[in-house]
Amino acid sequence: MQSKDDINVRLREIEGYMGDPTFWNDKDKAQTILKEYQDLKAKLEGGGGYDKSDVLVSIVSGAGGDDAEDFSRMLFSMYQKYAAGRGWKTALLDANENSMGGFRSISFEVAGSGAYGALKHEAGVHRLVRMSPFNSAGKRQTSFSLVEVLPKIPDAGDLHIPETDLDISFTRSGGPGGQNVNKRDTAVHAVHKPSGFRVHVTSERSQAQNKEKALEMLRGKLFQAREEAARQESRGLASASTNKIEWGSQIRSYVLHPYQLVKDHRTEHEERDVEKVLNGDLEPFIRAHQTMLAP
Repeated sequence: MQSKDDINVRLREIEGYMGDPTFWNDKDKAQTILKEYQDLKAKLEGGGGYDKSDVLVSIVSGAGGDDAEDFSRMLFSMYQKYAAGRGWKTALLDANENSMGGFRSISFEVAGSGAYGALKHEAGVHRLVRMSPFNSAGKRQTSFSLVEVLPKIPDAGDLHIPETDLDISFTRSGGPGGQNVNKRDTAVHAVHKPSGFRVHVTSERSQAQNKEKALEMLRGKLFQAREEAARQESRGLASASTNKIEWGSQIRSYVLHPYQLVKDHRTEHEERDVEKVLNGDLEPFIRAHQTMLAP
């Protein structure tokens, strides 16, 4: 892991190269050096250099059974509506849908300037409390879903993933209920062997397109893992696991019964109009988190 002093030394060295009149004589080499310069600047800014990039979002259902899978559907709809309100475009990457319209997991891309900078604050476990529509006894149910937010990072620099680090398999894309949407094996399952990170993409029409989307997701996961490791190291802490999608790990709660409230447990920001939030009004929560992190 490079220290800030190492990064600053290398940046000054590159700036010296860039000031040389012969710098652009070898255009390919110059572009590589510029890319390294941009990556180092982004590291120095704590990942903020990717705030304007598109974003890859995954929602995974945790404890709560049918309610958790329905909650994942609600969160997906919330982010779709938030993105539409900003003029951003949403594209589905992969969905594992149950027979009732809920999602065991769903991945999608949000394209728009500043998408990652806004939505990165949504990463974490979300909690829903309500009277369950799936329980004949009408009991109150608590369920959980994990939201993962990754920047869309170009295939260059130290985040390039060599083919030797990948285990890729192709399967037939399928829709809800296992129905085949086409007859070719276009779905891609990709594993980054050194880290164990794995992704699944089914949305595009060709293997090549789905593979590229899968690699984008893996690069995002690697970037996020590095950022988290750097944060933990700077605080003198051991790396913490965030894999448990259950009670005690939530960043935000959506309570529909016995009262109406959405509360972010990091900033303590609250909104009582739950329907408005679920219809995409996330700006108050995003602003509160940005304010809390401001220097």
